[in-house]
Amino acid sequence: QVQLVESGGGLVQPGGSLRLSCVASGSIVSINAMGWYRQAPGKQRELVAAITSGGRANYKDSVKGRFTISRDNANNTVYLQVNSLKPEDTDVYYCHANINTYLHRGTDYWGQGTQVTVSS
Repeated sequence: QVQLVESGGGLVQPGGSLRLSCVASGSIVSINAMGWYRQAPGKQRELVAAITSGGRANYKDSVKGRFTISRDNANNTVYLQVNSLKPEDTDVYYCHANINTYLHRGTDYWGQGTQVTVSS
């Protein structure tokens, strides 16, 4: 069994910052890509940022220069530093990881989501 647990969301004013964290635990052999997605009510979940096991990152165009994804492989953790927040960044943010376990390779796992609200 694998779990992803997110933290760090909250209410912030426009221009503010947050740091989202996601820790993977369980019967993990290794983790491939990790990433952050976001979803607004009634809309499709979209990729915000992703990072490979080797540290290569890619971002949604609208967050480039404002968001930074990083990971700590030793602790199975991925972070998303979100700066210069805008009201349109308000969403539920979900952590994703593609994980190799002792039984299966390359399985996608999701966290429960953390709410980010940008409002004055």
